[in-house]
Amino acid sequence: MPYVKWLAALPFLGILVGVPLLNRVEPLVLGMPLILAWIVLWVVLTAVIMAIVYLCDPANRDAPEQRP
Repeated sequence: MPYVKWLAALPFLGILVGVPLLNRVEPLVLGMPLILAWIVLWVVLTAVIMAIVYLCDPANRDAPEQRP
């Protein structure tokens, strides 16, 4: 489990490292400049990565408490 939480650092690194390296208008990806497509990609990947972290967390596997 400790290694799964390191996945949460990937979106931070993807934006931090990728944006300065890909800061150009050409090529267009799906009609968007490369930098915008990169940011949109990481927004979607962030949701996927956080879902993986959530599902792997043992605290979320317990049954919910019953309300009286």
